[in-house]
Amino acid sequence: MLYKDAFKTAIRSLTHSKTRTILTMLGIIIGIASVIILMSIGQSAQDLILGKVQGIGSNLIIIIPGAPSNGKFSAPASEQGAIITTLQQRDVDALQREPSIQGVAALVGGQAEVVYGNNDATESFQGVTGNMFAIRNLTVGQGYPFTQSDVDSQNHVVVIGPDLATTLFGKYVNPINKTIRIKNVSFRVVGVLATGGTGAFGVDEGNIVIVPISVAQKELLGISYFSTILVQANPQYNIDFVTSRIKFELGQDHGITDPNKYDFNIETQADILSLVGSITSVLTLFLAAIASISLIVGGIGIMNIMLVAVTERTREIGLRKAVGATDKDILQQFLIESIMLTLVGGIIGIALGAAVVGLIYFIASTFTTVGWVFAFPISGVILGVSVSTLSGLIFGIYPARQAGRKNPIDALRYE
Repeated sequence: MLYKDAFKTAIRSLTHSKTRTILTMLGIIIGIASVIILMSIGQSAQDLILGKVQGIGSNLIIIIPGAPSNGKFSAPASEQGAIITTLQQRDVDALQREPSIQGVAALVGGQAEVVYGNNDATESFQGVTGNMFAIRNLTVGQGYPFTQSDVDSQNHVVVIGPDLATTLFGKYVNPINKTIRIKNVSFRVVGVLATGGTGAFGVDEGNIVIVPISVAQKELLGISYFSTILVQANPQYNIDFVTSRIKFELGQDHGITDPNKYDFNIETQADILSLVGSITSVLTLFLAAIASISLIVGGIGIMNIMLVAVTERTREIGLRKAVGATDKDILQQFLIESIMLTLVGGIIGIALGAAVVGLIYFIASTFTTVGWVFAFPISGVILGVSVSTLSGLIFGIYPARQAGRKNPIDALRYE
């Protein structure tokens, strides 16, 4: 049988029972659409997170207290329940004298209730040095960021995130120069960040509270050490060189000569990007694998329907064999019908998935401030078409072979 005739016959057979054909394709359509949507969401999330990390600058180096570990970016906040106090002001002073370092900023953090009038919210707060805004590329939309002079003078000033500003003051009250309370300590709002969303370090910048580190240490936390030191490398120097200089300076400052006994961890943007990229890639593949289960279910449904079709068309098979059709011709006919079912279903599923992805992007970009990135993975389209065609081939072989093996005399007698 010519392929042209086989395709025409397949189209006639599939359009003869439109409802059954549509219901048969539904499993493939939903499966392919699910793969497209979940892979798109995973890719968008990955692009969003990596974009946030890249936004902090390629020359940023992070120093965290704690003994070095074998893994990347896995420094503990405490060791066996003990508070780690290895990062001190003397470390910042030592790093500021290093020519390969452009800027050094220290950070401490905690969580507290923030109150204005009758409105309150429990949010994360950070105590930072005055140059932290520039080093982390934090932009203030209203007011201004506090300076190192405010830190040195222990001024009770604060910069808050835009979402927190709306929570505390509403949409129509200007928060600048208003007084809020953090742990019953009064602060004057001097600035509101321009954008919210999740920052490079997983911090919700829409609801963040940023105060001078001197005030945070003394009045909010009662500590003298730092939880993190951020170093901005001089662009004239290689990051690896700057990292080696940081290890040397801190090692000397802490009286440690053996690198295996360092009481601090150093991470670069490349380390963070590598870790985040690995995690999000695995999650994307995991989501795609879950969605692919529906493709298997859809393929089994197609096999069942094709077996029913073989039974219903037994007399037709007998008649074709009586006029000269071979087992191969019959097998080819039913196999083409199965592949056409899954291929058309796959194309519709891709179109449906693309429409849902576009809708998600529209809703996220219109009604939220997360900065959602549109991503339509071509790999998902290729996977969808390949899997749908392969499903038709695999799950169509058994029914097609059953049809091809029928005895023509028995088939003609079938009622």
